[in-house]
Amino acid sequence: MPATALQPSGDQPSAPKTCDASGMAEIHRLFTAGFAEAPRLVAGAPAGDTVRVDALATHLDMLSASLHAHHEGEDARLWDRLAERAPACAAHVERMKMHHAQMLVHLVALDDAVPGWRASAGRSGADAVLAALDGVNAALAEHLPDEEANIVPVMETVLSVDEAEWFGEHGRKATPKGQTWNMLGAILAAQPDGGDAWMRKNLPAPVRLIWKWIGKPKYRKNRAVLEGR
Repeated sequence: MPATALQPSGDQPSAPKTCDASGMAEIHRLFTAGFAEAPRLVAGAPAGDTVRVDALATHLDMLSASLHAHHEGEDARLWDRLAERAPACAAHVERMKMHHAQMLVHLVALDDAVPGWRASAGRSGADAVLAALDGVNAALAEHLPDEEANIVPVMETVLSVDEAEWFGEHGRKATPKGQTWNMLGAILAAQPDGGDAWMRKNLPAPVRLIWKWIGKPKYRKNRAVLEGR
């Protein structure tokens, strides 16, 4: 179904803004950047390099868990509200649901392929991982720009601040145990300015200091393993 533009509110040309949904585009950048580089990282991992393959498998699990949670949150808390409060958005909502169903096929394929690849230390299963990643990336390329153009502007005129902020909290809770710094680093790295504006917007000063002295070195160490450096 081709994407067609909506007026900003879905119903009214100049509806007042009720919340800030810019966090949607920010987290979308994580998915775009993270999954886009994943085929290169997987293909570059030497067979038998247990440390690197294990780190990459954990990284893919983190990205998958985040994308699953992002879409599950939208399925649970967004689509019905948009269809009810902005009826002109109904066709776009149905397209988003279709995109999610298509994406789920590829994410499940990835979730199924990664454990075997990890267990073999990269000696087998890479083709299945790469095929699933190709599917995820193709689905993201179709879905995310459509959502940002036709859904996010509507969200900003029909959702309350608390309703919009719930999505960010839901996503944070889905971060796998032990991956908080790696997730934060990936989010920051995906932003156009390297994450400076995102940190000022989302993290209090004490947390920014903890990131600088503790989180960032941990993230960089993990990145070195992922890259084979």
